[in-house]
Amino acid sequence: MATILVTGGTGTVGRQVVDRLHTDEHNVRVLSRSSQPYAVDLRDDDSRRLDEALRGVDVVVHCASSQRGGDDRAAAHLVEAAVRAAIPHLVCISIVGVDRLPLGYFRTKRIVERMIEDSGLGWTILRTTHFHDLVLRMLEGATKLPLAALLPAQVSLQPIGSAEVASRLADLATRPPSGRVPDLGGPEVRTLQDLAEAYLRATGHRRRLLAMPLFGKAYAGYRRGDHLTPERAVGKETFEDFLATRKV
Repeated sequence: MATILVTGGTGTVGRQVVDRLHTDEHNVRVLSRSSQPYAVDLRDDDSRRLDEALRGVDVVVHCASSQRGGDDRAAAHLVEAAVRAAIPHLVCISIVGVDRLPLGYFRTKRIVERMIEDSGLGWTILRTTHFHDLVLRMLEGATKLPLAALLPAQVSLQPIGSAEVASRLADLATRPPSGRVPDLGGPEVRTLQDLAEAYLRATGHRRRLLAMPLFGKAYAGYRRGDHLTPERAVGKETFEDFLATRKV
């Protein structure tokens, strides 16, 4: 069996990738800031520890990410080490719309994609839509006010289950490098208001939902659906399915 290293292997998707690969009896290494013996913060230039983690690895699945920034720096360190180790295959998760939406986080993700594409290594990149978990956190924040929730007007989302994404990444890790594979989108494109109503039903809360027009290029991109992939609505778990498994 292959030796597969998963960066961000304790995160939402990474830990599920690790579980799936263990189930398939692969030799799995978990790299994160705190997981021993491969505790590495990729944002730091710790080439010695990173080289040790990559020694003898056949495939890297790069799931590590941070909303606080530094994903490009982390990817640069990982790619440099992967080149030194002559890793045969680097698999990376990305986001639908990184090449269309003018958001800082999306721009950084596109920079990461380019680093991997230009690395000279075998590579596979999978773009996905927003996870159910992220949509839930967004709605929890929007409904904190006691009487009304403010939601961006004319915005739809296509949330997908993180377990489905993890399963696809694990499968890709056992195949030859495939370049940009088809996007992975949730089963339904739904308005943000519709998703908020589903959340309120699941929690038994009552809130007035107020649509709030926003401005700027990023908001215009969201209204156009630049972050959606309706032609790749291949996920199975709906937002209601997800909520039914969570204590919300």
